[in-house]
Amino acid sequence: MLLVGRNGVALDEVAAATGGHRFATDLLLDGAENAVASRATEILGDVDLLVCSAGVGAAGPFEAMSTTALRDLVTVNVLAPMMLVRAMLPAMLERGQGRILLIGSVAGALGVRGEVAYSASKAALIGFADALRSEVAGRGISVTLCLPGAVDTPFFNRRGAPYVRRWPKAIPAGLVADRMLAAAARGEAEVWVPRWLTLAARVHGFSPPIYRRLANVFG
Repeated sequence: MLLVGRNGVALDEVAAATGGHRFATDLLLDGAENAVASRATEILGDVDLLVCSAGVGAAGPFEAMSTTALRDLVTVNVLAPMMLVRAMLPAMLERGQGRILLIGSVAGALGVRGEVAYSASKAALIGFADALRSEVAGRGISVTLCLPGAVDTPFFNRRGAPYVRRWPKAIPAGLVADRMLAAAARGEAEVWVPRWLTLAARVHGFSPPIYRRLANVFG
């Protein structure tokens, strides 16, 4: 296993706990995806599972968001996973085997006020997963998209606004990890965590006006 991130201290902690290798890099840098692919091949040989979980958030009025913050968010949330997949996919296709796990968000499927840019970036990831899945169908590659709700991690504090809703409660990161890895192992197209979030998606698809009224009430 190769762990990739820009926080070297955190990588060291996870690597020590899991026995994995670590590679510190910033996916905002040009060519970072090629460096990751090269290092993964050097250490692991064939890569059976690629997990694209890097992401940044942004909370607050969209009109107040800086150009730099917007560009960085789109680069990390959209371009980075696309480029990582592009760098790793040829070897998977050559072997006729591989699994790709993309970490999206319920915000990409439903849209969340106060998180306009983040929601848009995760919506782009949904489109990417759908199109890629269709393109590699029948070639031994599975593409799984995880759509979690609020997860109990430092993500919210780092985005500039803590998670303060009493309901739904933030779910443990370990639960999300277990369910999305199990789904990827089975080659499932999507996994929602928690599962009841699919109900909100069904209401949104069946009657957007009703969903919008409910969202205005419950946030």
